[in-house]
Amino acid sequence: MLNYLNKMKYRHFSYPLLSLLMTFGIITGSPEASLAIPWLELLLRGAQVVQLYSISEEEEIQLGKQINQQLISSGQIQLYSNQKTNRYVNQIGQRLAANSTRPNIPYTFQVVRDSSINAFATAGGYVYVTTGLLGAVDNEAQLAAVLAHEIAHIASRHSIEQMRQTAITRGLVSAAGLDRSTAVQLGVELALQRPRSREDEYEADRRGIETLARAGYDQRAMIAFLQKLRNQPTPPTFLSTHPAPDDRISALRRAISRSNSR
Repeated sequence: MLNYLNKMKYRHFSYPLLSLLMTFGIITGSPEASLAIPWLELLLRGAQVVQLYSISEEEEIQLGKQINQQLISSGQIQLYSNQKTNRYVNQIGQRLAANSTRPNIPYTFQVVRDSSINAFATAGGYVYVTTGLLGAVDNEAQLAAVLAHEIAHIASRHSIEQMRQTAITRGLVSAAGLDRSTAVQLGVELALQRPRSREDEYEADRRGIETLARAGYDQRAMIAFLQKLRNQPTPPTFLSTHPAPDDRISALRRAISRSNSR
């Protein structure tokens, strides 16, 4: 009996060790080993590695929190301190989030002090709108349209997929995954600088108008705001990284027509 218990203890101890050794064997034996983080460093860091292929909801939320903290602490964005404005944006955003296709994660809506017209989102439920955009919208429905579009990016996990593809292209991913600090820096960069694909933008428009309708807003507000931006003497810079406004407007009209005919 004693020998049996000793064997069982040995087996229980050996399983995690064997799993760990197999992981390092994959890392050191893979063609990408030269691009990977050294295995001893991975061992010491432990949970500091993110596997973007199978990231959990909890991990995504934590990653988004760290990206948000880095955006603020680095001074790359400056949050607008007017509480009334922030409450207003958050109220609209939470109403939309509750009617999105991914209502079960916490959403954080923040106003950025920036005169340019812009909005963006990061992983895990973080949405940002600039003071310039708030000054550009004609009504609440147009602001809701912008927020619904950004929520749709989060619901579709576009940020995570974009991070994964960029990490692969740059050779940053090892067999164990992506170093968390690298993932955070990549998330910051993508949030501020890199456009999403045309397919992602069209999908965010489609999902956005569905969310608008469920939340009780006029879906045509998204078209109205795009038309306003398109017709400005100097259109916002972000439009140049999106599909052409006329193409988006045509696609939105078709999508609204289909949804109203159901």
